[in-house]
Amino acid sequence: MNKTIIEFFKEILTIIVGILIALYINNWNEDRKDAKYMNKIFVSMDKELKETNEDIKKRIPQQQTLIDTLEFYKKNDTISIFDVMMKVNGVQIPQIRISSWKAISNSKIELLEYDRVSALANIEEKKELLTSKTEYLMNFLYPNIKDTSTDKKELVILMMQDIMVSEKDLRKEIEMVIQE
Repeated sequence: MNKTIIEFFKEILTIIVGILIALYINNWNEDRKDAKYMNKIFVSMDKELKETNEDIKKRIPQQQTLIDTLEFYKKNDTISIFDVMMKVNGVQIPQIRISSWKAISNSKIELLEYDRVSALANIEEKKELLTSKTEYLMNFLYPNIKDTSTDKKELVILMMQDIMVSEKDLRKEIEMVIQE
């Protein structure tokens, strides 16, 4: 009877060791896959943020030209907002790319450090704010595009300046993440 108990424990011990080895290998493999995934996400995120940063940098002077042109023509009641827009090729708004952040935030956010999550969430919030301000501007422009009044031109100037402030804030956030 002692032999059967010893043999039983040997078999149980063999099974337990086998299960533990399988779990260890599985965990190691999952960690390896997660590291590979995170590397791809970081490369993609970095590329998107650099492209966004460059697009913002490129658009700000174009937006300043719109403001300056509106300022120049704001008291001229023969020049409409549309006329000014035609002179400067319309409103130039940067494209904010954060699809890599969205992908990881919806699937494996626990793999990121808190500071990075916080910074990327701030970028997403600033993007949403910029989108909201842009939509507000467009909703104002369409019904007032033929208007020639100083008041309406000044409102467009104020909205564009507000958009530019948001873009500059967004650039600062992006540059902090890129430097990490």
